[in-house]
Amino acid sequence: MNLRSTLTVFLGFALAAAHMVAAPAVSGPPPGVVITASPDSAKIFVSSPTITILPDGTYLVGHDYGGPGAGPRRGNTFIMGSRDRGATWVKLAELPDQKWSTLFLHRAALYLIGTSAKASHMIVRRSSDGGRTWSDPVDAQHGLLGVGKYHCGPTPVVVHGGRVWRAFEHYAPSAPERAFRAFVMSAPEDADLLDARNWTRTNEIAFDKQWLNTRNAEWLEGNIVVAPGGGIVNVLRVESHLAAGADWELPGAARGIPRFEVAAMARISADGRTFAFDPAKDFVHFIGSESKFTIRFDPVSKRYWSLANKITNLRSGAEWVRSPHHQRNVIALTSSADLREWREESRVLRYDEGSVVVKEGSRVGFQYLDWQFDGDDLIAVCRMAWNGANYHDANTITFHRVRGFRSLTMADSPPAVAGGR
Repeated sequence: MNLRSTLTVFLGFALAAAHMVAAPAVSGPPPGVVITASPDSAKIFVSSPTITILPDGTYLVGHDYGGPGAGPRRGNTFIMGSRDRGATWVKLAELPDQKWSTLFLHRAALYLIGTSAKASHMIVRRSSDGGRTWSDPVDAQHGLLGVGKYHCGPTPVVVHGGRVWRAFEHYAPSAPERAFRAFVMSAPEDADLLDARNWTRTNEIAFDKQWLNTRNAEWLEGNIVVAPGGGIVNVLRVESHLAAGADWELPGAARGIPRFEVAAMARISADGRTFAFDPAKDFVHFIGSESKFTIRFDPVSKRYWSLANKITNLRSGAEWVRSPHHQRNVIALTSSADLREWREESRVLRYDEGSVVVKEGSRVGFQYLDWQFDGDDLIAVCRMAWNGANYHDANTITFHRVRGFRSLTMADSPPAVAGGR
């Protein structure tokens, strides 16, 4: 290596190190109501929050537990309950070997669908007592839906057209490991959901990074949604950091959509057998597409709603260490009439939103919000890094209420927390 090359590499490492200096600690308690706090922020992480409301008004939250210090509880899911509208929480159950899961109610029973923590098999459990005791997915007749290496997130389960629908991804058979192949599972709504024979699986599609000139071939954590025309679609998170040497402007049919605000909307046949995506027409403008999100349809406003990570620095840097992809310090309330164009209605959580959040530099992150309608409000649960090891490795699960969400405007956005700008 010549002197010029050596200096270039050295300066690159020096700039990256400068950007990744740990930010100072924030002061005070985290926003919201703490449901679970890590006993060791550096070694034990909490993640994958999911929320539902039981018929008696009890709020239930699930989340998983991990990190190098979690010991034998690593990969377990906790079920937490509140009987006072989120003011206080108690642990109802702890389920071994369960992660990335969604709580949902169906025909008077409570379910939890996701993957096993050790092998990443597709699994589903059922509870008939409000989440205190659960079935064990020991085989294909009792909740083991698929053997293999699968991925998902706590994204919606939807009942439509006589079927129960849920999105998954299949790990690629070779590197890169996160080049997921997306697909959808569904079952007749009157079937035994613990019996794998009742589930139908679509074909799988892998993301082609040439579609958007992206660094990685990643789409993941799809949301099943009933589209305006009545069909079932899967709206997927897309990692759109540009490939080395690529133009900042998105190419092809996505041209005109801001990079870092582009999602994919795949179509699923009514019989649950076909998964289709056309890169010439199926990319949509979605605020918050770089991180996991939840989309739900509100029959009152006739709009789709989401709580998602708003990137306020879309052009902060082309190098990975300063990529806007990493920004998770602003949560926006967004809505859409057609799933293709989304508008920001208000901001819900804000911390230092004028700064660039780099991968290791921030110790605050609001992420992976799941939520439900509760009358005129939204109730939400957040995976939060609050003085965490970094923005990504969360140490707190928090509960939040967004009051009167349908009438909120940007003027109603709260001030930034903990002295952030």
